[in-house]
Amino acid sequence: MNRFASDPIAALNRRHFLRGLGACIALPTFGSLLTRGVVAAPGGAPLGVTASGAPLRTAFVFFPNGAIPSRWWPEGEGAAFKLNPTLAPIEPLRDQVQVLGGLDHANARGGTDGAGDHARGNGVFLTGVRINKSATDVRAGISIDQVIAKEIGHLTRFPSLELTCDVNRQSSGCDSGYSCAYQYNVSWKSATTPMTPENNPRLVFERLFGAGARGERTANAQARLVARRSVLDFVRDDATRMQRRLGRQDQEKLDQYLTGIREVESRIQRAEQFGPPADPAQPTPTGIPTNQAEYLDVMYDMMLLAFQTDSTRVATFVLGHDGDNRSFGQIGIAEGHHDLSHHQNNEERIEKVAQIDRWYVERFAAFLRRLDATADVDGKSLLHNSRIVYGSGNADGNRHSHDNLPILLAGSGGGALQSGRYVQHGGKPLSNLFLQLADQAGVKGLDRFGDSTGRLANV
Repeated sequence: MNRFASDPIAALNRRHFLRGLGACIALPTFGSLLTRGVVAAPGGAPLGVTASGAPLRTAFVFFPNGAIPSRWWPEGEGAAFKLNPTLAPIEPLRDQVQVLGGLDHANARGGTDGAGDHARGNGVFLTGVRINKSATDVRAGISIDQVIAKEIGHLTRFPSLELTCDVNRQSSGCDSGYSCAYQYNVSWKSATTPMTPENNPRLVFERLFGAGARGERTANAQARLVARRSVLDFVRDDATRMQRRLGRQDQEKLDQYLTGIREVESRIQRAEQFGPPADPAQPTPTGIPTNQAEYLDVMYDMMLLAFQTDSTRVATFVLGHDGDNRSFGQIGIAEGHHDLSHHQNNEERIEKVAQIDRWYVERFAAFLRRLDATADVDGKSLLHNSRIVYGSGNADGNRHSHDNLPILLAGSGGGALQSGRYVQHGGKPLSNLFLQLADQAGVKGLDRFGDSTGRLANV
């Protein structure tokens, strides 16, 4: 006899269990194979690949609190630009980087919503839409990474990968009445559903490649696949039996839950389609490093491994949420980053913020060097076959401005991008760049994105 049929309290607890289990099983845990060749989008254009047939990778790296403009922007324009101190670490790879000036996010400005620029800096960064100012009624928009993932995600084991070196907060208010969901996420599957990033490199690695030491991961991943399918069967059967006893409103909630179950099933089918995951010749990370530089580096390495093994072709990485107030003792700065960013033109505070800005660029440049040193399937480098957007949702942290955002575009996109330049775009929406990147990835039928006014020319 099923005791849940006669015991409403047990049934209620069962529902909570199912929901909790749904959270536990919401993400697949396996890696992938190398590229399987060129796939055509509707109309015959290459889908998710470069002209050579290598995978085309797209990543968005978000850093907090803007940058000191006078230290960020280069001198001169075009190929003859001279890097100022903040961007100097990318000098060895200047031929693979574009500095993009004059890109704005008008929907991140305060307007009638007033304060809350940090929440808007995050929530608008990859969506380009006006987010709803509320701690509970969360409404943003699908982010460009998820637009691309929706189109090409079926080509890889994981449609996208979301990383962070921050805490995860999804509920209640954070910045001037805005939900924490805005301030701690840049990737959004829909207007109401953020893609929660993972902040533990060990969990990222095990999700991609399986648990255990090298040589054990394939078998462990297969065992987890079988167990996960068994759990899904159990949950679906139990939920179907429960559905007969629910009212209409609860049935709608259960239908939403079952939709999530079907999504997990499709991920399992994808894992089975691509066969055993890769088994990298390196140990599993032990967890979250205490040293912040090591933390960023190991998470960058997770992204590199995901791209190298073609586990995914779309990724986002939040280095720290906008408004982040961590200190940087490793470079001798004891004050909080956010506090310092309100420098009020104090030269000493400006200098400290500039040091933090450069520290973030140093970690990014080290990642680019590793990408450039990693050969891809076509003999080029991973960096050559990538588009990595590095930027912030605030321009000048002292003024909370969202015009002329600090944006870099690294990689050559397989030769499709005009790298090695500093280009001023003169007040265009950042969404125009995203529309252009979507086109290059093979996304079809996307006439507008966010507040775009057209494709960004001269990229």
